[in-house]
Amino acid sequence: MKIYLAGPDVFLPDAIEIGRQKAAICAAHGLTGLYPLDNIVDLTAPDASRQIFCGNEAMMDEADAIIANLTPFRGAGADPGTVYELGYMAGRRKFCLAYCNDGAAYADRVGRFMAVTSEDGRLVDALGLTIEDFGLVDNLMMIHALELHGCPLVTPAEQPVDLWHDLAAFETCVRMAAARLIAT
Repeated sequence: MKIYLAGPDVFLPDAIEIGRQKAAICAAHGLTGLYPLDNIVDLTAPDASRQIFCGNEAMMDEADAIIANLTPFRGAGADPGTVYELGYMAGRRKFCLAYCNDGAAYADRVGRFMAVTSEDGRLVDALGLTIEDFGLVDNLMMIHALELHGCPLVTPAEQPVDLWHDLAAFETCVRMAAARLIAT
């Protein structure tokens, strides 16, 4: 069974090594991890970004499932590219799993980045825009996509010291994927 490994991990300085570690964890559980940086792309080509997009979609089409890293990236919420990939897979009715190494509620995380106040019974940011406040770790569309198309979001009991290199929650997702995909 093939698992597409989505996440902002591809932006880390040691992105290739993280991909290798994740693929090794998958292999130890009888699965094949498909890591976006495994695609061959000429980054100097004028259409490099399109090559990346098409290569990643081809990998997702080939995969049986996705494991998405929804740890907040450059803000309070998940990486937008990863969110697209999760939606892409859910829309194709593939098995969806995800983890987040920051288990705080989304509304609480927004408060880390800007002033949050209560106005007429709703949370609002400094611009007066409503902050989604359902006690969920991230946007309700992602959380419920996971519940309806796979497994609930995996979060650690305690936030790891290194959000980007602690792969315990990832490995939990791999074990769940193996149990589900190998059984069918």
